[in-house]
Amino acid sequence: MQESSQPVPLHERYNLQAELEQQYQRLLDKDQSLDDRLEAFEFITDSEVGDTPLMRGRNMERELGFRQVYLKLEGSNPTGTQKDRIAFAQCADALRRGFDGICLATCGNYGVACALAAKYAGLDCVIYIPEAYHTRRSEEMRQLGANIFTVKGDYEDAVAASQIHAERIEYYDANPGGDNTMLQLKAYGEIAYEIYDELRDAPKAVAIPVSNGTVLAGVYKGFLSLYRRGKTSRMPIMVAGSSAHKNPIITSFLQGKEHCIDLEPGSIKETEVNEPLINWHSFDGDHGLRALYETNGWARDVSDRNMLRLAKALREKEGLNVLPAATAGLAALAQPPTAELLQNDRFVVILTSRK
Repeated sequence: MQESSQPVPLHERYNLQAELEQQYQRLLDKDQSLDDRLEAFEFITDSEVGDTPLMRGRNMERELGFRQVYLKLEGSNPTGTQKDRIAFAQCADALRRGFDGICLATCGNYGVACALAAKYAGLDCVIYIPEAYHTRRSEEMRQLGANIFTVKGDYEDAVAASQIHAERIEYYDANPGGDNTMLQLKAYGEIAYEIYDELRDAPKAVAIPVSNGTVLAGVYKGFLSLYRRGKTSRMPIMVAGSSAHKNPIITSFLQGKEHCIDLEPGSIKETEVNEPLINWHSFDGDHGLRALYETNGWARDVSDRNMLRLAKALREKEGLNVLPAATAGLAALAQPPTAELLQNDRFVVILTSRK
């Protein structure tokens, strides 16, 4: 007769926090080989980023008339947004390619994500922020060791300034729309794999808040890979929502454009609600537009008032504190071309950031 197993003493149990600190110290030790430092960074990334919760939103089903809606909570990433996924992927790429630092522009969340990833990777981090933006996360970036510059103009101006700086000092350009686009799309494709792991198939539709279009395109490509490999029985419909009349992808789709068109820069006015979503040029706009067209998806303009209403509903009915901008995909999903599209199936909404 076998003896019953005894509980493992607390002091012998695996201590993840201690292991993370050990791997972090390996990364900072420049005497370690590059392979060892990359292995340490991969350990940290696997432990900290992704595998975000997918929860059934039963109360939102009753509120909005869905049969089954699942909420993908990207706010559980370390800095509270999906942007940790591409920040860590790019810092690994920068480390692998021998760069000493990264350079980028941000409206807030992406800068914090890159500052954290760069700190873990032992890289310098230079961040450009539009002077007029309302971001309250600048101090977090500084505390994580980032060097911050403000520039006159909009987000696109900040991107241009950061790209010039990156080229001048030979730092990794971590902005969207450049040579690292495929790397970013692959990182966001992990969201599709995680949804598949939970549901064991593709949902009827996936709804996503849209700014540059990188998340939308990445999730689409992730599901396309799963479908081509026979893992899913179908491709999900891609659904996009963004601030009303302030996003090139939404505007281009609603006008039936073949390629993503730029908006008039002077027409874009940011508010504290829409700031994470708006731009006059979407750097991955064509990729995002293709995701909508290839899946017979739909897109909607969403007002600040509607995003605030949905954020309040998620807080009161599901206990979730998300930024209002994170609800733009949910708002778009609730406005299908025909009511039949929302009946008798499963839907996934990606909530991109916590409050």
